[in-house]
This record gives sequence, C-alpha cells and structure tokens, in this order.
Amino acid sequence: MPGRLSIARLLAALFLVVPGVALSQDANQNRTLIINGQPGEVPVIQVKGRSFVDLEALTRVTNGSLSFVGNQIVLTLSGAPAAATATATPAAAPASNPGFSKVFLRAGIEEMATMREWHTALATTIQNGFPLGANWLAPYRAAAVTNLRLASVAASTDSDRGAYQLLSAEFQNMEKLTDKYSATRASLDYISPDALDTDDFNQRIVNCGHSLASMVASGQFVDDGSCR
Repeated sequence: MPGRLSIARLLAALFLVVPGVALSQDANQNRTLIINGQPGEVPVIQVKGRSFVDLEALTRVTNGSLSFVGNQIVLTLSGAPAAATATATPAAAPASNPGFSKVFLRAGIEEMATMREWHTALATTIQNGFPLGANWLAPYRAAAVTNLRLASVAASTDSDRGAYQLLSAEFQNMEKLTDKYSATRASLDYISPDALDTDDFNQRIVNCGHSLASMVASGQFVDDGSCR
C-alpha cells in the first residue's frame, strides 16, 4: 500500500495528456477545463505546445475513480463532473402534509381543555337547577375566544389548518348551546336536569370533542364529520 501511494503521488506530479479539450496557452496556471459542457478548476501546464492536466484533479472534477493495479493506472470517468451531478440532483420535495406542528398542538389542546371546562360548567348548572345568568359563563367563553385565536396564529401545516376549522366549529356549537339554554332560563321556562342527555346539539359537541381528542392522540388529522 505505501508503494502504491508513492506511485500515485509521483503520477499526480507528472500530469496526464488529455486531448480534445479547450485550454489556455499559458503554462503552470489553474485554468477552467470544460468537460461535457461543465467547468472545473484543474492545474494545467504547456510543454512544447502540448497541454497536460493533473491526473487526480481530472478524476475529481469528473466524479471518476482512480486505482492502481501493478504497473497499470485505471482511470474511470463518470461522464459528468461532480459539480454537474450535484446540480442535476433535484431537491427533495417538502412533505405536503407533515402533520401537526408542536406549537399548534399545544394551542389546540389548550382550547379543547377550555371548551371542556365551559361545557362542564354549563352541564353542572343545568343538572343542578342553578341560575343561568347572562354573565355566568362569560369567563369561559372569553377564555375560549382567546385560545382559539392563539390556535389560529399557530396553524402552519395542512393538518393544523384542518384541525383549526374543527376547533372553530366546536366553539361555535358551544356558543349556540349556551345561548339556547340561557334564553330558555331567561324566559323562565323549565329546564329538565337531564335536558342535555337528549339534546342532539349537545351530543354533537360531545362527539366532536372525542374526535379532536383522538386526533391529538394519533397525531393525524381525520375529519370524520363529528364537528360539522
């Protein structure tokens, strides 16, 4: 192996004749060598009107390989310089749907928790026959508005934006459910303690909450229609 390395260094210093290549007539300078339409910087020397280039440099710019077998030198050219190969390789296309971003996931979970507290407060009020004043659930609504806005700002992927639409639909349904029973109580109409159990609108909210929770657990956006 040391003998081969010595031979390689010696041959690299001697230079290899390469015919048919356009070169400058100035000696002992690095020139732009054009191979298959692609440029590369290699040492060039002029000797008695003939052009010579560095063997190892030629191997490098053509993305070839150089080996030594006994007293033979084996030079394999790829047909295109390394720079051309790198340029020709297309950049990997970004994933169209990389899933939920971490920032949105945190904001979405916070919004879901706020609406769950809102729904629990409403259900507790109805089940226990507590007064349902106009401002009783206002803090829950205000917190949900704020967290929904934060989720909107955090949405950056296709999954984020799709889930945000479902969160927004869940928020609107909670508003409608709250307004429905607030109006009923304001008119002094009787509200059964188990009214939510048979309320289709309430069931839609519950199913949407389950669907959103499943998406968070799986990390995948799936619109099963529960929030529509």
